[in-house]
Amino acid sequence: MVLQSTHWLALSYFTYFFSYGIYLPFWSVWLKGEGVSPETIGILLGAGLVMRFLGSLLIAPRVKDPTHLITALRLLALLSLAFAIGFCFGNGWAWLMLVIAGFNLFFSPLVPLTDALAATWQRQITLDYGRVRLWGSLAFVIGSALTGKLVSVWGHNAILFSLLVSILAMLLGMLLKPSVMPQGYISVQNDSNRSWRELLSEGAVWRFLLCVTLLQGAHAGYYSFASIYWQDAGYSAATIGYLWSLGVVAEVIIFASSNFLFRRWSARNLLLLSAVCGLLRWGLMASSTEMSMLLLAQVLHSGTFTVCHLAAMRFIAARQGAEVIRLQAVYSALAMGGGIAIMTVLGGFLFELLQGGVFWVMVAVVVPVFFVLPPAVADRRR
Repeated sequence: MVLQSTHWLALSYFTYFFSYGIYLPFWSVWLKGEGVSPETIGILLGAGLVMRFLGSLLIAPRVKDPTHLITALRLLALLSLAFAIGFCFGNGWAWLMLVIAGFNLFFSPLVPLTDALAATWQRQITLDYGRVRLWGSLAFVIGSALTGKLVSVWGHNAILFSLLVSILAMLLGMLLKPSVMPQGYISVQNDSNRSWRELLSEGAVWRFLLCVTLLQGAHAGYYSFASIYWQDAGYSAATIGYLWSLGVVAEVIIFASSNFLFRRWSARNLLLLSAVCGLLRWGLMASSTEMSMLLLAQVLHSGTFTVCHLAAMRFIAARQGAEVIRLQAVYSALAMGGGIAIMTVLGGFLFELLQGGVFWVMVAVVVPVFFVLPPAVADRRR
C-alpha cells in the first residue's frame, strides 16, 4: 500500500506522540502499580532520560544517507516494540532497568530521524512542516487523555496495553510505502564527510545549538514545577489541566498557520521572537498567579516552544545531506533532552528555595540568546 508522503509523515508523528503521551505522564503510575518503590521509580526514570539523550546523540547520526531514513525508522520502531513487550515479562528492578534503558535508547532517535526525513522532503516536495507536525501535538493530548480514562476503568495495566498497541500501530504505519522516497545528495558528498569537530566548530552551528538549548531548557521550570506552583496558589487539578491544554492548543494553531505567518522569516528572526516570548512568559509566571496572566503565559507557549522548534527545522533544513541528520540528532539530544534534564535538576533545588522565583531564573537562561544569535545568512538554502 502506497501512502502520500505528507500523510505518511503525519501518521508517523501521530503514532509516535500518541505513544509518548502514554509513556511520559503515566509510566511512573504503571511502575507504582507494579509495586516499585518511589526511590526505584526515580532511578529507573532517570536511567530512561540518560538513554534518551544517548539514543538521539549516538544512534541517529549513524544514518548518514537520507535514502536510509525510512529503513532506520522501521528498524527502531520494531526494536522499541520488542523492548516494550519486555515489560510484560517481569517487574524486578534489574529487569526493568534493562528494558527501560533499551526502550528509551531505541524510542528516542525516532524523533530526530523523523524530523530529518521532514527536512529532506522539504527539499523534494511541497511540504508544510507545521501542518504535518501539529498531528504530533494533537496525538500527545489525545493519548494522555484517553489513557487517563482507561486507567480509571481498568487500572494500571491499561497503561502497558495502550503503549503496546500504539507502538504496534506506529510500526505498521511505517511499514507502508510513501509515495516519494527520500533522496541523497551526491553533489555534496565531500561536504557531508566533514568531521563532527568541523561541523560543531562552525560559528553559525554552535550559536544555533546554544540558542535552542537555552530556549528549550528554560521550559524545565514549567514542565516540572508549574503544576505544583499553581496548585499551591489555590487552583484545582481541573483548572491546571485546562491551562496545560491551552498551551497545546496555542502550539497547534501556530503549527497549522506557520507557513502563512513565517514563510519569509529567517531562523535567526524566529529565534529572536522565541526569546522575546520567553522573557514575557517566564516573567509573567514569576510575578503573578492571576488567571488572566496565566492565560497569557500559556498562549505564549506557542512562542517559547513552537516558534523555537520551527526555527530549528528551518536552520537544519538549509543544510545538506548527512549534515541534516547530524544536526537534527544533536538538536534533539541537547535542546530536547540534555538541556531540559540539567535545568530540571537545578530547578528542583531552586524551586525549594525560590518557589515561583524559579521562573526568574528561566528568564536569566533566555537572556544570553540575544547575544549569540546565528547570522541570518546561515539558514539560507545552499
